[in-house]
Amino acid sequence: MASTLPEHVDVLIIGAGLSGIGAACHLSISRPETSFAILEARGATGGTWDLFRYPAVRSDSDMFTLGYSFEPWRDPKAIADGPSILRYIRETATRHHVDEKIYLNRRAARAGWRGVEARWTVEIERTDVEATEQITASFLWSATGYYRYDHGYQPDLPGQESFTGPIVHPQAWPEDLDVADKRIVVIGSGATAVTLVPALARSAASVAMLQRSPTYVVARPDTDTVADRLRRWLPARAAYALIRAKNVTSSMLSFQLSRRAPGLVKKAMLSDATRRLPPDFDVATHFSPSYDPWDQRICLVPNGDLFTAISSGTASVVTDQIDHLDATGIQLVSGRHLDADIIVTATGLTMLALGGLELEVDSAPVDYAEAIAYKGAMLCGVPNLIMSFGYTNASWTLKADLIAEY
Repeated sequence: MASTLPEHVDVLIIGAGLSGIGAACHLSISRPETSFAILEARGATGGTWDLFRYPAVRSDSDMFTLGYSFEPWRDPKAIADGPSILRYIRETATRHHVDEKIYLNRRAARAGWRGVEARWTVEIERTDVEATEQITASFLWSATGYYRYDHGYQPDLPGQESFTGPIVHPQAWPEDLDVADKRIVVIGSGATAVTLVPALARSAASVAMLQRSPTYVVARPDTDTVADRLRRWLPARAAYALIRAKNVTSSMLSFQLSRRAPGLVKKAMLSDATRRLPPDFDVATHFSPSYDPWDQRICLVPNGDLFTAISSGTASVVTDQIDHLDATGIQLVSGRHLDADIIVTATGLTMLALGGLELEVDSAPVDYAEAIAYKGAMLCGVPNLIMSFGYTNASWTLKADLIAEY
């Protein structure tokens, strides 16, 4: 990692996570003469994949599409765990020498564009010491993601002050949290919840996934047999390109089928869930959403681990609403009480545009809510600024790579 900031760079990248490292690598490969620096507010690279430490954290996209277009994914698992993804990001940074341009503990707080100088002046707050710095850049590249890193979305739960056990948000998972033989309620039914429930169920006394409404959950192997064969027969880069193309095509076809024949896709998903769950399990109540497939993101469970945990009796699903929390758990609107020693609020993220960066263009503040996005990558009226962003119905990196190439 670098230490002393340069006075000026051609491109200033904000964020050293999956998108920021990718942006820097694309620059190094396609524009080696362009000078750049990467600012990272935290004390480590990797973004989401360094921040999230909850049990069994993993990707819900296959790594042949979540991986970079220029850097083959070589690990055996297509659906990878968080530490493996973090290692891939950091090894990629080292391989392309972009780690030498990363400045840690530096949060881009404000940036002002002056048209007469055709450059940005960026004010930086140090997060490790009480100090500020400044750098100028001809171009800003925001790779900050879309959520706050310092806290997740924590809804106001009536009576939560009465609960005598810990209430934990996965974004700030305590290293010393002991879940062995505990009764745990996980509030939520998104990607984080369906990851946590089977992982916690391995040692907890019981785990209940409490959801207000169902989510589509699809089982998929964590390895790709076609990919395994291609990687045995072909050089790494050639195999990676073919696997990536296969998976992109497959996901596009799946999405388009969901749009054109939602009833058919829903029936297939529920049929698979029914096959994997006990005969008396109420699939219609707990796994049949009121919306069509891909109206919201579909949850992936590698090897059907959530269904396996439910079938074994170590995990359960409760579809209900919270009335209030009390000393021993959660009182539901239906009148049922869920006893709990630990409550996990897998309730999502707090949205944040451009990492909270305040922008001015010739001394006029930029209101993100009023700005019109161009190609999902730039803002009208804001010169020389681009934003890396991903897809909601496919792997994040597929779009981030396209934006970088653009």
